[in-house]
Amino acid sequence: MDFKKFSKIAVIVLIVLIVVVGSGTCFYTVNDKEQAVVTTFGKVTDLTDAGVHFKLPFGIQQVDKVEVNVYQKIELGYDSESGKVVSSESAMITGDYNIVNVDFFVEYKISDPVQYLYSSNDPELILRNLIQSQVRNVVGSSTVDAVLTDGKENIQMQVKDLVTQILQEYNIGLTLVDVKIQDSEPPTQEVIEAFKAVETAKQQAETVVNDAKAYQNAQLPQAQAEADQLIQNAEYLKQKRINEAIQQVAMFEAMYEEYALNPEITRSRMYYEAISEILPGVKLFINTAGSDDVQMLLPLENLVGTTTTTTTGGN
Repeated sequence: MDFKKFSKIAVIVLIVLIVVVGSGTCFYTVNDKEQAVVTTFGKVTDLTDAGVHFKLPFGIQQVDKVEVNVYQKIELGYDSESGKVVSSESAMITGDYNIVNVDFFVEYKISDPVQYLYSSNDPELILRNLIQSQVRNVVGSSTVDAVLTDGKENIQMQVKDLVTQILQEYNIGLTLVDVKIQDSEPPTQEVIEAFKAVETAKQQAETVVNDAKAYQNAQLPQAQAEADQLIQNAEYLKQKRINEAIQQVAMFEAMYEEYALNPEITRSRMYYEAISEILPGVKLFINTAGSDDVQMLLPLENLVGTTTTTTTGGN
């Protein structure tokens, strides 16, 4: 075989191999949970989402895939796989100088693939140390009662806010999603029992308060109804007395008008009526005398059934 012809065949075969190998490394696939960072000669040149994409072969372009739509977790104070407690992480001192064991569960996600890959060597370790530092900071400013009972939610919110602010300054491509206190308890069994008793007492107090509120809510409508009834009765008596007063004023004015017309007759009438009221059992006669000294007895029969007789003189 001619050497030149062999050389041409070899070159053709080599070219074909290069094309085949190169074409096999020119395409890459990104799933829906990932983003891919493309570098050209070590410099970031592209950021691609889910789908099939092209890149230059032979190491000219490199692709690093990062899971950005997946929540990842950090456990502090315990290991869920082995079930063991990590006392170096869980043991903390509260603001009132008590020792407690606190376990935290943290969720985070990658928010910036470029910063995640190239701004630090180990962003997860940085996040872990940052969370542990802020957890100790917040627990160290809280009371033991708050850590073990009703202050957990506030502690979680404080830790999340502090870590989020610092992550924005560090810019390592991670975002904190959630912080939860998995468990918190005193270091000894005696203290655990004491705090359980405190918690039970608090629950019983809440039950008593709720029962009292329920009783209050049941009694208030009845008390309101009784109060309304009393107010209505008072308004009725008030109006009744006003009407009586108006009636008495009208009677007085009418009597005064009669008195103005006939003073003597009115005085006599008022006198006789007063006698009738003072002596209700007396049968009253009016003794009249004319000019011829003839006396007449005029009975007032408006009062009957009496046995006593009184005679009054008149002119």
